[in-house]
Amino acid sequence: MQSHMIQGLDGCRFAVEHRCVAVIVDALRASATAAMLLDAGATELIFVKTVEDAYAAKAAYPDALLAGERGGLPPAGFDIGNSPRTVGMANGRRVIFTTTTGSQWLIESWGAAAVFMGTTVNASAVAQAAVDAAQAANTDIVWIPAGLSTDPAFSAQEDWVAATVIASIADVEVKEGRAEYDHWRARIEQEGVPALFHSAPHAAKLRAVNLADDLDYCSQVNLTDQVPVAVARTAEGIIVHKHEMKG
Repeated sequence: MQSHMIQGLDGCRFAVEHRCVAVIVDALRASATAAMLLDAGATELIFVKTVEDAYAAKAAYPDALLAGERGGLPPAGFDIGNSPRTVGMANGRRVIFTTTTGSQWLIESWGAAAVFMGTTVNASAVAQAAVDAAQAANTDIVWIPAGLSTDPAFSAQEDWVAATVIASIADVEVKEGRAEYDHWRARIEQEGVPALFHSAPHAAKLRAVNLADDLDYCSQVNLTDQVPVAVARTAEGIIVHKHEMKG
């Protein structure tokens, strides 16, 4: 078993083509929000691609919460945005979830051996889940720094940082993407995770919409042991549950 660090859609396609375990790392903020929605007691998440898909799923599940963002902020009619700090009302509820990038890549990774969402807030738990799943399937792991779906050239600094944290915990040899992994591991040792989140280009986007508090929240390590895992595709979207750890 080896692992690979491949950004964005290329990582999703690699995981599907090679039947690897995929870990979607959208550190600011979809991976953190998904984990914390489950931590808050959400019964399941339905990942959809578009805002229109979210409205359609809401018609099918009128009691579900609408959660997510476009441009960092919740679309019209949504109950909550994409902030892991504001998930309390998800307790006991189904949540329909759509974001600019993280939800897109989870959907694109359907067909991989397993599809998880992870970041620093659930780093140890998702590392263990990925290793267990890869061992069970006799396959590799692909850590997928999300980047920005609408701009593949946009710097994914915080996503590479979070993916490196998880990969370091998993302690599985990184093959493709090794140079980037070594680079970010050295930067983490020198600067620390919070500083790298704050200096990421994406951080400026959050500051611009008055969501700077999410930077400190999302840079925490091992805040929860909840690991979102894709379990089914339905007419409404990809169903995500909390992963049940072995033992």
